[in-house]
Amino acid sequence: MRRMGIGLQLFTVREDLAKDFTGTLRRVAELGYEGVEFAGYGGMSAEKLKDLLQELNLKAIGAHVSLAKMKADLNKEIEYLLAIDASYLICPHIAAEDRQTPEAWQSLFTYFAEAGQQVKEKGLQFAYHNHAFEFEMKINDQYVFDAMYASATPAALQVELDAGWIQFAGLDALQYIANYAGRLPLLHLKDFKGEVNGQINTVELGEGEIDLPSVIQAGSDAGVEWIVVEQDRCANPPLESVATSYNWLKQNYLSKF
Repeated sequence: MRRMGIGLQLFTVREDLAKDFTGTLRRVAELGYEGVEFAGYGGMSAEKLKDLLQELNLKAIGAHVSLAKMKADLNKEIEYLLAIDASYLICPHIAAEDRQTPEAWQSLFTYFAEAGQQVKEKGLQFAYHNHAFEFEMKINDQYVFDAMYASATPAALQVELDAGWIQFAGLDALQYIANYAGRLPLLHLKDFKGEVNGQINTVELGEGEIDLPSVIQAGSDAGVEWIVVEQDRCANPPLESVATSYNWLKQNYLSKF
């Protein structure tokens, strides 16, 4: 197995960040995480955030940037990420009203191909992070997820695969990881246990239904660069949850090196 970096999608600890952005980042670094994916920057300038990341020895993997922010000023988002030495700009979600028809999706595919090329030319890589809804509609006999990647070159659009959402959608996460080998630099590790009020019930790593060791091995085989922990909702205090998940990785993954 290859040694992949261990990152955290900071959306998981959004409540803590809102109260103390710097202190929360410091705690994430203390727990052992090597990199972070942002979901907002706490109002910090890129210069100050870069200095803080260097102090904490945290790598800026990239950021989840909403479609609205991409369309409003993509260059602004790119420049900020370049300034903090990040590598990836990731679209994390499509609002329900923007994905009602195959035609709406195909319009998004065109935009992603163009935006991805712009991101690439500036020195970053564009990726898309899936949920379950990309597997609810088909375009030309392909799930939206697969049609999206068929519509753009790997240079313009890379995969940030969320294994939890794939399984929640009723599909085989291991097969999807294998399908996108070589185009899959970022793998979200998300464990879950059933659903609550129709929503995925995310839990700490090792507490749910995902065969995490197999997912990690498949990610290694597929050329993944970063394993990124993400928990949409935490029953426990979020920093406690991400500590539990890191400890699981320490025992079940890092111990192999």
